[in-house]
Amino acid sequence: MLNLALQIAIGMVSIAMLFNLWRLLLGPEPADRILALETMYLNSMALIILFGLWQGAALFFEAALLVAMLGFASTAALCKFLLRGDIIE
Repeated sequence: MLNLALQIAIGMVSIAMLFNLWRLLLGPEPADRILALETMYLNSMALIILFGLWQGAALFFEAALLVAMLGFASTAALCKFLLRGDIIE
């Protein structure tokens, strides 16, 4: 029963990532694209964690933590670039 629930959740998060990719490619504003990229990071984290639960391996949780840190840093850098036009002052 748990395997079925995890497979359904993985499918739903995958569909959400496809919608995020659509918004990332067709977003009208750069801010919309940055938000879509941030949401893709969150969805990829959830997908990695769900896959780790499904496989029963703890290594996937460390990978999700790494994706979270990279996602935060890249979102901060992109927002700074969008506001000021330069990342390093």
